Amino acid sequence: MIRSLVQFDDGGRGVAALGGHGARRVTGASTVLSLAQEALAQGARLADLAAARLGEPLDLSAVRLLCPIDHPDPAHLLVSGTGLTHLGSAEGRDKMHRAAIENPAPTDSMKMFLMGVEGGKPQQGTTGVQPEWFYKGDGAILAAPGAPLDMPDFALDGGEEPEIAGIYLVAPDGTPVRIGFALGNEFSDHVTERGNYLWLAHSKLRAAALGPELLLGDLPQDVRGTSRILRDGEVLWEKPFVSGEANMSHSLANLEHHHFKYAGFRRPGDLHVHFFGTATLSFSDGIATRPGDIFEVSAPPFTLPVRNPLARAAPVTVGVRSL
Repeated sequence: MIRSLVQFDDGGRGVAALGGHGARRVTGASTVLSLAQEALAQGARLADLAAARLGEPLDLSAVRLLCPIDHPDPAHLLVSGTGLTHLGSAEGRDKMHRAAIENPAPTDSMKMFLMGVEGGKPQQGTTGVQPEWFYKGDGAILAAPGAPLDMPDFALDGGEEPEIAGIYLVAPDGTPVRIGFALGNEFSDHVTERGNYLWLAHSKLRAAALGPELLLGDLPQDVRGTSRILRDGEVLWEKPFVSGEANMSHSLANLEHHHFKYAGFRRPGDLHVHFFGTATLSFSDGIATRPGDIFEVSAPPFTLPVRNPLARAAPVTVGVRSL
């Protein structure tokens, strides 16, 4: 049974399938995108198509693992996300915003979280309350497995956010098709967000990382993993995190509906990476990260972790000229 797919480079691009058989090459496929497009054209399930193409075994330690999804034109891959979607996810942000405004009244974050608790899991065939939504960037922001997560020179913080992301391809008829899930580090600037909630959009315009695996099929209802930060070879911070609908205030279907209800997000051929949110942040525990720290996120049923070092990008001088 095929559990997940990975993309790799061993001198040439390739796709491998992971399952009870270990890792095996998928013959005739150089990218997950091309394999998914072929499955769409045939009306086949992606896992079935990969299973029919199993080739020779592959030693994953001997190849360079790539992001589980990419597009030859990064502008046709949109990275976005939703926040305040997990039970408990409002606590840290509410505390942060309450301290900033010193007001005992419920913050906008808490109000939105409670709206999700009340109406984020509608009955089938109905529409639930819309979640918080944010844009992160296009495919160029995705850091490959093991590659640095660059925070801009002007960033005030570079903090991890252990999450699961849905991976989607828009079919030729404009229908969004979920091709799988990836474990990820959504990454954000929590100090900037704390300065003013209206800077949330700025805080999210950052790099993000995905683990190498594209999990096929349904996401388990209860996902339990570990998020940790290593500094100088030692564990600086470590905490369990949970995801999956059993631990969320919104259903995945509701989050997907409110993303793809916009026509601009249903352009045939485009890819989407959509982060579903988290309730666990080292920032909430007073951790201040610094370049060289290593973020590591792991969670079954994903067998490979998300692991990336933090780096600060070089300063960039931006000038605007008139034509």
